[in-house]
Amino acid sequence: MTFASLGLIDPLLRTLDSLDYVAPTPVQAEAIPAVLAGRDLMAAAQTGTGKTAGFALPLLQRLMMEGPNVASNSVRALVLVPTRELAEQVQQSFLTYGQHLPLRSYAVYGGVSINPQMMKLRKGLDVLVATPGRLLDLYRQNAVKFNQLQTLVLDEADRMLDLGFARELDDLFCALPKKRQTLLFSATFSEAIRGMAKELLRDPLSIEVSPRNAAAKSVKQWLIPVDKKRKAELFLHLYRSQRWSQVLVFVKTRKGVDELEAELQRQGISADAIHGDKPQPTRLRALQRFKNNEVKVLVATDVAARGLDIDDLPLVVNFDLPIVAEDYVHRIGRTGRAGATGQAVSLVCADEVQHLSAIEALIQQVLKRVDEPDFIPDHRVPQTLAGGQVVKKPKKPKKAKVVGGGKGGSLGRWLESDEPAAPPIKAVRKVPSFGGGPAKGGRKP
Repeated sequence: MTFASLGLIDPLLRTLDSLDYVAPTPVQAEAIPAVLAGRDLMAAAQTGTGKTAGFALPLLQRLMMEGPNVASNSVRALVLVPTRELAEQVQQSFLTYGQHLPLRSYAVYGGVSINPQMMKLRKGLDVLVATPGRLLDLYRQNAVKFNQLQTLVLDEADRMLDLGFARELDDLFCALPKKRQTLLFSATFSEAIRGMAKELLRDPLSIEVSPRNAAAKSVKQWLIPVDKKRKAELFLHLYRSQRWSQVLVFVKTRKGVDELEAELQRQGISADAIHGDKPQPTRLRALQRFKNNEVKVLVATDVAARGLDIDDLPLVVNFDLPIVAEDYVHRIGRTGRAGATGQAVSLVCADEVQHLSAIEALIQQVLKRVDEPDFIPDHRVPQTLAGGQVVKKPKKPKKAKVVGGGKGGSLGRWLESDEPAAPPIKAVRKVPSFGGGPAKGGRKP
């Protein structure tokens, strides 16, 4: 199958040829004709399989072939994404694929000044890529109108719900025209998203080109058990002993990201970091330095788990396991992209076993455990089974202890013993009499 056989126009085919896109991926082969035909779509495919091109190429063609010129402050196609980094990347894809087309596209997101974004919208846009919060701000200030909207794309909608965008999405959906094409693309679809899709989509075509919520087979996965306090030490040991070249490291918290970045730099390792508290220009600069191989280690929160496209990234390390199991699939999907191979190793401590079992239940496989000899944990990580079950060790029976006798008295021994025994006799406290006479019913001293 070729891209020409899918019905794409010559300007797009020339661009794809210049990018060395030889044949469509499975998700592109199914999605492109459906989007061109105007169908609503719900597409699930492993990360790194070309989902962005699956909606960007046919959208650009439809915008080129259909509809009037865009009016001031209006948009014809809207792509909603969960993070700033993904917004920039999707926008870059539209610029790349549409380089031979007279169409305007732009990305808006929080963390930067809103004024340049308002100015850009004045001329109207064919494609607007946006995070929900910033888009709602622009709409409430009358900087963007949806009366010309033809197509809505939700990219990584499950992550938008995870990040707490549910209310913003509800408000935006109320503002959008009911008559439109709606496309949902993601590597994972939770039950909540599937329920939302029933409300948003009209007779959608469902595409699942890989097992639901599956991790890419091109990524070799394993875990190393370790005590929590020794994770940084273990990472440094692995980095040096394995001679890792370029590593993307996921840490659970922003504070943890900063601490690991500082420790790596103290050890003379070139490292940078991105998380939600860093200014957007700083985040983009760190990402670009990593892509250019100017730094060897990029430490990040899950802000980098979606849409981060780095050519030939060999390794992802889960310094901490994600709380949301689906994020594991997206994290390790940063490697092994577009048919390449990759590796993903997780440093797992005992109190993460529930997260581990949830991940294994999701991907339907038990991760291989590899012990690092000098880092055998004092607190062992419980074994897990297929299906996400944790194997609990049987409790050791307590030894019966002799009641009474010996130093220390019998009270402590009675409390500790497994054998039934009579409780110790409590001392009787005399009740004092008030008013000078003996207590009623009592005897004289």
